[in-house]
Amino acid sequence: MTASHTLAGRDLTLSYGERTIIDGLTLDLVPGTITSVVGANGCGKSTLLRALARLLQPQAGEVLLDGEPIRSKPSRDVARTLGLLPQSPIAPEGITVTDLVGRGRTPHQKPLSRWSQHDYAAVASALDATGIADLADRPVDELSGGQRQRVWIAMALAQETDILLLDEPTTFLDVAHQVEVLDLLVDLNRDRGTTVVMVLHDLNLAARYSDTLVAVRAGQLHACGAPNEIVTPDLVREVFGLDSQIITDPVSGSPIVTPIGRHHVR
Repeated sequence: MTASHTLAGRDLTLSYGERTIIDGLTLDLVPGTITSVVGANGCGKSTLLRALARLLQPQAGEVLLDGEPIRSKPSRDVARTLGLLPQSPIAPEGITVTDLVGRGRTPHQKPLSRWSQHDYAAVASALDATGIADLADRPVDELSGGQRQRVWIAMALAQETDILLLDEPTTFLDVAHQVEVLDLLVDLNRDRGTTVVMVLHDLNLAARYSDTLVAVRAGQLHACGAPNEIVTPDLVREVFGLDSQIITDPVSGSPIVTPIGRHHVR
């Protein structure tokens, strides 16, 4: 499958009250690829993602979905095209996996309408794709962190959107579950053609799993490109304030950032 929808930001200025977080940022996301937004804490990564998801109205500039201002599109149409997994979502108490995943079908249903065979098939497909079909009847609040993330991703998949935005999908997960979730996103991208855009803290994981890195510094686009092209000691110093050396990942061939701490200088 190939992605058919496009998402971009044009001269975005994003603020909370009088505090400007993103200032004049322009970004084109490549359909059918995986993009990770990286940068230091407080640089505006999550704010940018919220604007792309139409949760935050820009002070200036536009978010464009399929070349048109996203704010001009009906909410139901946007929800059928673009899915969002926010940071640390909270499930209703006692809700089962199937019921939560089923909420992803809401944008496709009319008020008081019955579920169609396609609705049931979409939920079953999402459960299978995320490897949680055996958990279908379990309460979400009884699951492990990695399992819960899979449930939330399954809900986004059941929404059947061409674009999936994720804010820190690996937060609070141990390294095994981080890799598990990121492997799943690669599967979705390759098998379904889903355009994946995610905010990640771990630069090494972002470099391994992304086609494109978007480095944000002080609310502006500092660099954008393939990990092997833009991850350099200079970028790490300028964006993260960290001296480092860059080596090659022996598994993926992607760059690995090796920090140089005060106690390890030779």
